[in-house]
Amino acid sequence: MARQVGREMASQLGFGLSDLTLIATAISEITRNIVDHAGNGEINFKISDNGSYPGITITAWDNGPGIEDIGLAMQDGYTSKNGLGLGLPGSQRIMDEFQISSEVGEGTTIVMKKWKS
Repeated sequence: MARQVGREMASQLGFGLSDLTLIATAISEITRNIVDHAGNGEINFKISDNGSYPGITITAWDNGPGIEDIGLAMQDGYTSKNGLGLGLPGSQRIMDEFQISSEVGEGTTIVMKKWKS
């Protein structure tokens, strides 16, 4: 559902098909991490403006176990489960802005932005 909502919001902003696919992919990857590692969480979508372009801001957070080493988790190929290790770094490459904060035992928050140029 998160993927669908984000894609629809981005479509309303006039993003092209390739950007819609990229945005939906990043949402899927982050959502999968929430489900796999925290069990549940929330995703919020907001229309944004950087002064030059409209965009979409996606904020995902959970109250899961947190990420012990964010630097390691952001390396291509690193996985704490049986995945390909592309979720977090792949999402960072797809989006124009990507911020992650996490505290062990408290959870993780990710804020991603894509600007329509």
